[in-house]
Order: sequence, then C-alpha cells, then structure tokens
Amino acid sequence: MIVTHNNTVYLSGQVAEDPHADITRQTQSTLARVDELLIEAGTDREHLLSATIYLRNIDRDFAPMNDVWNAWVIDGHQPARACVEAHLARKALLVEICVIAALPHT
Repeated sequence: MIVTHNNTVYLSGQVAEDPHADITRQTQSTLARVDELLIEAGTDREHLLSATIYLRNIDRDFAPMNDVWNAWVIDGHQPARACVEAHLARKALLVEICVIAALPHT
C-alpha cells in the first residue's frame, strides 16, 4: 500500500514474492517491490528518508540482508534505518521492509 501526505510517501511493509527463498533472495525481491512502489508513487530510492527492516532471525540473517541492502541503497542517499527482530505474518517470511520517501521537488 502507498500513502502520500505532504510530499511524503509511506509504503506499508513489503515482503518477498517467494517466502521460501533464502534471506538474500527474499531481500532482493522485497527491495525490487519497494523500487516498483516508489516509482508508482512518483519517487525513487534516491529520496528515501527512513527504512524499518524486520528480520525473523537477526543473528542469522542480518549480515546477508545487509549485504543486499548496501548494494541496493544509493551512496550518499542512505536513509535513517532501524533493523529489528520480529515474528512476521507468515512463518516462511524472513524479512519485511517499510520505507518512507520524499517526493522530488518539481
């Protein structure tokens, strides 16, 4: 879901298409969906303000998730970020990502 208010875009939590994939593929899939929704909302990852990342097992999955995240985020445009361990809606899900982005000035 996309909510836009006062030139700010809020995306609800996004998860991987294939919940049975490993953490690397789930993170890649989730971030691809984030990209699609940001574009649909009229912005992109260069305008990220904040991200919250939920991991089923932070001890096991933080490092591989973080590798994917670091390759995805644009250098110089890293948002404020929190990463927490959480019980996700489905047992197979390993990662869920929520982001907030600004709309570009036009």
